[in-house]
Formats: sequence, C-alpha cells, structure tokens
Amino acid sequence: MYRHGMSFAPTRQDPAAVTLYDLSVTAAPLDLDSSVVSLADKAYVAVRDRLIMLDIRPGDPIDDDELAGDLGVGRTPVREALKRLEGDRLVVSYPRRGTFATGMDISDLAHISDIRAQLEPLAARRAAERAARSSPAELEELAASIQHLRVDRTDRTELMRWDLAVHRAIYRASGNPHLEDVLIRYDNLATRIFCLFLDRLPSVDEHVGEHVELLRAIAAGDADRADDLAREHVLGFERAIRAVI
Repeated sequence: MYRHGMSFAPTRQDPAAVTLYDLSVTAAPLDLDSSVVSLADKAYVAVRDRLIMLDIRPGDPIDDDELAGDLGVGRTPVREALKRLEGDRLVVSYPRRGTFATGMDISDLAHISDIRAQLEPLAARRAAERAARSSPAELEELAASIQHLRVDRTDRTELMRWDLAVHRAIYRASGNPHLEDVLIRYDNLATRIFCLFLDRLPSVDEHVGEHVELLRAIAAGDADRADDLAREHVLGFERAIRAVI
C-alpha cells in the first residue's frame, strides 16, 4: 500500500544544505529534537509528508497497524496523528469503513490558489520587513543551495521537496505563527495537486528556480519585490496546472 524508504533530504551537496532542508520541511522546530517530540508528533510529520508527496495516493485506505509498524511506534500515536491529519483535510474517516487519504477534486485548485495568492505575498512581505532588522542567514543560505542545485538534472519529486523547504522557511521568517500555520496547511494541499500532475508539467525546474530571486528579495528587505514575486509564483503554479489538465 505504502511506498517505503522515501528520504525527505535534498541532494547532499553539503551538510548545511541538509540541515536547512530538514529544518524547513518539518515545519515545527520540535521535529528536530527527538528528546522533546512526542511519538504522535513524529507520526504526524511522517504520515503528513507521505500524503503530501503522494507516497500514499489519494483514496488509498490507511491501515494504522501497518503504519505503526512501518514507523516503529504504537497504534495510539498513529491514531492521534490521523485525527490531526483529518483536520488538515489530508485524510478522511468513515464509520465502520476506516480512514482514507482524501481524494482530489481539481475544483479545489481555484479555492486553494485564491487563499494562497492573498497570504503568500503577505508572508513574503512580512519576512522582508523583518529581514531589514535582522540577519536573514537562513534564507540567504537556502537561496545559495538552490542556485547551486542542478535543477535541470534533479529528480522532480526531490525538487518538490525543495519547494516545500523554501515555503516553510518563508512562513517561519514572517514571524507570524498563525499565518505560518494557515499557509502550511494550504501549501500542503497545493503540493499534493502539483505532485499529481508532476510528470506532465514541463517546467518544474523553473518553478523551483524562481525561489532564488524571491529568497534574495526577502533577505535584502525588499518587501514590495518579495510581495510581487510571491504572488506571481502562486499564480504561475495555478496556470501551469491548468495548462495540463
């Protein structure tokens, strides 16, 4: 049912890049410290990322016993994680039938893009405003890592993991945890749609490469430029998907 062994680390060009990626993709700082993370948190992150990257396909039944064994945790943490994921609209439960990965309706694309087109620029703007008062080393290093990544020769699924990393870093840099939580949820849903059409999209490398300019605008404290680039990035995502439907 599930594809195992999927690593969520980018190409290991240097240790710093891996650290930045791991920090970004898990979203919550607790994910990095096994001494303070609950088993339910670990299960949530692991299952969430499988759902986002379509290692668990839309409509697939989810066997909590199998997941528990695969993750090396008990059934209780997995069940707690699945309850959270249902709130994220990544799984759905039916009485006496079980839990399933949510299906995908392409009509959701417009709704998700509408929200992201308003909030992604806001996060980028706030991150740039804060960068003017601090040293945005993480964003600068992430931009450098992507610039040196051979995006034209990198596996498309791996490119999407870099995409997740960038968005998580920007949300965190906005300094607004409520905005961060909302955007993580909708970016997860958008990434599922992107991954569904990944093999048919002609310019995934360009989509990821756009992040270099965006990250550098934020790091430079150019809020207007960051706002514009973030909005165009979201709208470009929707156009790319609609072009291959």
